[in-house]
Amino acid sequence: MWRSWSKSTVQIHDTQSPSSPFSFSSFKDIQNLCADETNDHSLQPTTAAATKKASAIFHRVRVANSLLRAWSTRPPAQPQPKPQPDDGISTKQSEPSISSIPGAEKRIVVYFTSLRVVRPTFEDCKTVRSILRGFRVSLDERDLAMDHRFLTELQQILGQQTKLTLPRVFIGGRYVGGADEVRNLHEAGELKKFVEGLPAQEPGLCDTCGGYRFILCDVCSGSHKLYSGKNAFKSCTSCNENGLIRCPSCSCAPL
Repeated sequence: MWRSWSKSTVQIHDTQSPSSPFSFSSFKDIQNLCADETNDHSLQPTTAAATKKASAIFHRVRVANSLLRAWSTRPPAQPQPKPQPDDGISTKQSEPSISSIPGAEKRIVVYFTSLRVVRPTFEDCKTVRSILRGFRVSLDERDLAMDHRFLTELQQILGQQTKLTLPRVFIGGRYVGGADEVRNLHEAGELKKFVEGLPAQEPGLCDTCGGYRFILCDVCSGSHKLYSGKNAFKSCTSCNENGLIRCPSCSCAPL
């Protein structure tokens, strides 16, 4: 009934043959193989970093050698010229001069306006006049609203290209500035030094003009027109466009 046992012709290969590279006796060797593979991969970044660092050091040494060779062949630097001592001559633009006004070196000359059209300008003029009057020295106030010739005079002093703002102050023939400069000097106590030595102002108001510095023209009676005959008129040359002349009693320099 039963077949007799016979020798099988199928050959079974030996798994532990020396020619197989994955031969192992048990599954415990798998952990060792994995561990070895992990160690091999972990060594690769370290080696790459060391190689990169060595390359960077070599690059720095090469750059340093190049700089040393360049500096060794570089011509010596030329010495900088020393600044010349100040000989007392200023190279700045000359300040405005009012030498054309007789006696300006012995008083304060202030150009201002009495018009209230521009409120900030009127307030600046009022403040500056109040500060200057407090020193009780000779003061020549020139109101551009009363005489247009003062405007032409100031433009000639400052120059046509200078932006005209009011007030403008001259002390002892020296240009001081506008409202900001006068305020800053007065607050710092320096403005008093500018007015030292100027003649004192006479007390009280002028009996002729009442402090306005202008009176009506005697020639045209303030009309600024003269009858020339045959119903013709001509402009009066003795007064300004408002028919006024400067007061001969308190004005320092008539136009």
